[in-house]
Amino acid sequence: MSLSDRSLKRLLWWLLRGSRGGFIRAKTIETLKETPCNVNQIAKVLEVSWGTMKHHIRVLEENGLITHEGDGYGKTYFLSSEIEEKYVMFEDIIAAQDLKKKR
Repeated sequence: MSLSDRSLKRLLWWLLRGSRGGFIRAKTIETLKETPCNVNQIAKVLEVSWGTMKHHIRVLEENGLITHEGDGYGKTYFLSSEIEEKYVMFEDIIAAQDLKKKR
């Protein structure tokens, strides 16, 4: 899935600012920028339940912002190439809403 800059910006605004869970999704993207992780590892870092994290991972993956390698418990998640290339856009959007602070 290849998105134009405008489409990616709209998608990020909707997922991070326009819907519940934007804070967790933003923190997930930041975590995966630092190091690839499985669901359990991300849940521990963000101090949320595995089920909550699994939901947000699914939303991010379905929208093409993250991808994975492997399967089962060892399935490891990475940022998609699109979000890696446009990471500054992501940073601008989270700064606009101050998503770095939990509401």
